[in-house]
Amino acid sequence: MWSVLSVAALVANLVTGAPAPGLFDHPCPGHPGYECGSLSVPMDYSRPWGPKLTITVSRLKATGPRRQGVIVYNPGGPGTSGLYKADILPASVRQAYDYIGFDPRGVGASSPVSCVDGSFFASPAADPNPASEADKARIRQRAQFYARGCAARSGAELPYLTTPNTARDIDEIRKALGERQISYYGSSYGTYLGAVYGQLFPQRVRRMVLDSNADASVENVWYQGNLDQDVAFQGRAEEWFGWIAQYDNVFHLGSSMRAVYGSYLAARSRLAAAPVEVLGPAELDAVIVNSVYFDTNWVANARALSDYVVRGDASALLADARDADPTSAASENANAAYTAVSCNDASWPRSWGRWDRDNSLYALKAPIETWANVALNLPCAYWPVAGQQPVKIDGRGLPPILMLQGTLDGATPYEGALRTHSLLPSSHLVVEQGGGSHGLYNRPQVHNGCVDGYATDYLLTGKVPAGDVVCPGHSLPTP
Repeated sequence: MWSVLSVAALVANLVTGAPAPGLFDHPCPGHPGYECGSLSVPMDYSRPWGPKLTITVSRLKATGPRRQGVIVYNPGGPGTSGLYKADILPASVRQAYDYIGFDPRGVGASSPVSCVDGSFFASPAADPNPASEADKARIRQRAQFYARGCAARSGAELPYLTTPNTARDIDEIRKALGERQISYYGSSYGTYLGAVYGQLFPQRVRRMVLDSNADASVENVWYQGNLDQDVAFQGRAEEWFGWIAQYDNVFHLGSSMRAVYGSYLAARSRLAAAPVEVLGPAELDAVIVNSVYFDTNWVANARALSDYVVRGDASALLADARDADPTSAASENANAAYTAVSCNDASWPRSWGRWDRDNSLYALKAPIETWANVALNLPCAYWPVAGQQPVKIDGRGLPPILMLQGTLDGATPYEGALRTHSLLPSSHLVVEQGGGSHGLYNRPQVHNGCVDGYATDYLLTGKVPAGDVVCPGHSLPTP
């Protein structure tokens, strides 16, 4: 059975090549130039006649005379909105393509889900690093409570928040737009979503850029991928500490990586003993997380840490903790959607003994992030829905696609990106040697003309390099 919008989209596609009537029916409030709309999709694609979900979509029309179609964007997560983010693309690409952003199912304005009251994440949060078996019991209890809350608050929608279903939603967007094919740009988790979309709908892909790539191999999706991330994360954090040490005359946190690491640990212990309002050790760790993801923030974050360690001034760290506000409805929704998709996408270990054993070992070599990742993902051990088998990616039928990857990316490790590259025979890899920022394309503060040149040329002409290519890393910031 077809919904009214699906029928209209089919007719528009066959007859005019134009978007279905009413898809973009109003300007997006507060976002000049963008048009907004929504479409209805099956909650369960195996029962298209059943309950529906609403997917909210935005468009910024191509500004140039030679329109090449649409480019759909997903920034990652899962749980992150892609609405109103056309500036992620350079002006030349925006001239050629209609930018299509959307809130994935369960996120923001697209039938949002919830798991707990925002107060569950009240700051300062408990230290994620367990010092005793009692601390580990607390982590388990919170995870069990959270999983039960997801089942109670999200109800019938919960089992259908998956990457394959989000990929199917993208194809419904394509149909509603009246497009025979789409181009796609995804970063972080958005690369996995893109790979799954390409696997399910290879003939619908015109061009595809995958930036900072998640490991799409079946055996590494989510659980092992998080363990691998812990190790890469540690290496990137230590690189930042080493960079701070080079500027000890500025930050006064130590003249070696180990000395700076020690300053961070001392600050962490101090905040554990005496939090400053909403700032505790977990909130300090969030600054490290931010620095691992984006070296554009290295200077500001190092100054904030220095202010606290050297002068006892926590104001900058405190401002960061307040800005994060994990208790907000938007943050709670993002966390709920992230958890639902990741738990549903794969079969996670159900034994606490397995989690404890694996993560205790990993914490020996990667202590900064390991237990925080456990706290984030442990609800999957108690999830009310059985995890599915991840989609097996082989890239069959895909046109040439372009992958971008930094060798020191802490969030999506280089080794995992290479595995994804091997699963996609038509992919061409542009490597930023020594690059560690998460998200490479058209990032003004992380400008790499070599990387940007390959990606823009590909999106505008379809040209790919003859083989994999290596670009020099971008310059690190200077305080």
